[in-house]
Amino acid sequence: MLTISNLTVSYGLHRALGDVSLNVSAGEIVVMLGANGAGKSTLLRSVAGICEGQTGGRIDLSGKDILTRKSDEIVEAGIAFVPEGRGIFGDLTVWENLMLGAYSERGRRGKTKNLDWVLELFPKLKERKSQLARTMSGGEQQMVAIGRAMMANPEILMLDEPSLGLSPLLCKELFENLSHIRETGMGVLLVEQNAKQSLAIADRGYLIENGEITGENTAAAMLTDPAVQAAYLGGGAGSENRSQGGENG
Repeated sequence: MLTISNLTVSYGLHRALGDVSLNVSAGEIVVMLGANGAGKSTLLRSVAGICEGQTGGRIDLSGKDILTRKSDEIVEAGIAFVPEGRGIFGDLTVWENLMLGAYSERGRRGKTKNLDWVLELFPKLKERKSQLARTMSGGEQQMVAIGRAMMANPEILMLDEPSLGLSPLLCKELFENLSHIRETGMGVLLVEQNAKQSLAIADRGYLIENGEITGENTAAAMLTDPAVQAAYLGGGAGSENRSQGGENG
């Protein structure tokens, strides 16, 4: 289980996160909703060990505090991160990208099992294993990014705006695949602009505003909550903000 307790992040005098607490269990999809600049990406980057701000609080993975660990140690501990923009190696082949995901000792231990899972989820990657990643479509590149993260054999998979820039058809396929990833026993922490589709596959959700958690409930309850509907499921100003894409904060 991933447990975040009273996490704070500051960039100089600017406080990006204030006493944020949440948890993700094995085999659970948790979605985090919030407007651009609310702190969603900062939270994921803090967990991944790549946040440039000053951090405080506690981040536990299976009972061990990882807040002060380096990013490679966090991968070894069992957390994989798919950032906004995917971050794949465009001049390497699909196969080379996947194998880099299994570079850590943890990844090597589960290499065969995880490769089978990745290719079952994304059979197109097997067909195109020799293709340069940069020559693939946006949806195919997202498959590579998620597949590479799964090759690290994580307990927790974190994704930042994975549907950004994808067509409605590819979005539907993406969310179906994420729901199947849960079947591997991984916990999934998802930041996503498409609130309706992400809540449809999630178990629970959190609302974050101005760096603070303002709500938590089951995904089913959030889908029918009038306030959530107005802000995130169409018709509200917040919905317009999210339609513009990802966030920097």
